[in-house]
Amino acid sequence: MTIRLPAATALVVDDDEGIRQMLAAVLSREGLAVATAADGVEAVAAFAAQRPAVVLMDIRMPRMTGLQALAEIRKLDRSTAVILMTAFAEVGTAVQAIRDGAFDYVIKPFDIAEILLLVGRALQMRTMRDDIATLHRELSSSYRTDRILTASPRMTELLQTIAKVAKSNATVLVTGESGTGKELVAAAIHYNSPRNAGPFVKVNCAAVPEGLLESEFFGHEKGAFTGAQARRRGRFEQAEHGTLFLDEIGDISPGLQVKLLRVLQEREFERVGGTDLVRTDVRVIVATNRNLEEMVRQGLFRQDLYFRLNVVTLRTVPLRDRPEDVRLLASHFLQRFAAENGIEVGGIDEQAMERLLAYRWPGNIRELSNAMERAVVMSTGAMIVAEDLPEQIAGRPGEDEEAVGATDARPIAGGGSLREQVSRFEARVVAEALARNDGNRMRTAQELGISRRSLLYKLQEYGIS
Repeated sequence: MTIRLPAATALVVDDDEGIRQMLAAVLSREGLAVATAADGVEAVAAFAAQRPAVVLMDIRMPRMTGLQALAEIRKLDRSTAVILMTAFAEVGTAVQAIRDGAFDYVIKPFDIAEILLLVGRALQMRTMRDDIATLHRELSSSYRTDRILTASPRMTELLQTIAKVAKSNATVLVTGESGTGKELVAAAIHYNSPRNAGPFVKVNCAAVPEGLLESEFFGHEKGAFTGAQARRRGRFEQAEHGTLFLDEIGDISPGLQVKLLRVLQEREFERVGGTDLVRTDVRVIVATNRNLEEMVRQGLFRQDLYFRLNVVTLRTVPLRDRPEDVRLLASHFLQRFAAENGIEVGGIDEQAMERLLAYRWPGNIRELSNAMERAVVMSTGAMIVAEDLPEQIAGRPGEDEEAVGATDARPIAGGGSLREQVSRFEARVVAEALARNDGNRMRTAQELGISRRSLLYKLQEYGIS
């Protein structure tokens, strides 16, 4: 295994000189600059001076324990990955340390391959954060928007179409499911268009009471209705020389559909309660999650207005059809909400990311954003774990054990409740797999299709040594 990260530094902390020298030699061969320390006090001083990318540290040391040193290191820099080395009997302590900010832990005596795997993951996470930041800057430069992040070919194609459409003055219909970023598409069109110096005005047609929507669009004259104490400019006037974005266009009434059609055709309108014609120079972009063609067939939406709006149609891509973006967007939202809430979170652990990738996201990007905000707020450690995610994403407690029990119909001795029988069966499966792999935990975890950490939890739970 080769780890190559230019200018990366590792700090090895252990009161056993032999372990320090061995780990320093191994990591040096992998291209890392390695510093060492004999206890927690030296570790904190070395960390303050060199700010390494990753720290390998024993828990039980004189003068200052690894847990105490971890707390001091977190005060200096909460983003550095700290991997703890511990005896099997101290696994519970190490698990709590992860909640307190450690990146992971390894049990002594450890496999060198296991150490390299953990260090590689820690450095890979740092590289991923840098890559996300770079991609963020590139997309912002290309599309002048810092809010559309994607690695999906379908979304990349949509962004390329946006760049072409933006140059024109054509009316655009944006369709797609709720939460897929239709407003972001409209904003990208505006800010890439010749009208980008003008205003970008938004109206959610479903959020305005039907009786007030005409006034919202076109404004009103003084005395036009009860409460109209002065002339008011509508959104068409406010968007002059810019772009007007009408979201949920399928919710407007038939009467307002007629007036909107006239504005699009004639480029003029009257304010509510007025007779003077008001000329308008506005580009209109509309959006809906409803099927306007079906509404036309049902007589709920004017066909002539539909054709007038449907000059160019763009369809947003649901998140379930762009799985490449789940990891990217989850990391983006993690950084955003961590900064907004003043919470230091280093990343998303493997199990939590597996849950995010397996979920179907009926609420699309909006649901992912909400899920990551909750995860940041609920997190107690350096990493987002599955338990921090909403229940419908994280899954029910115990579902893994139930799935294992369903795969084997052999009778299980001892009787008892279903849960007790499943637990005994799982303990037997884990013990047999461990024996087949001569006690090698990494190979056992791979055979069982679970993470190394999950295997260690099960070994401790069932008392398997």
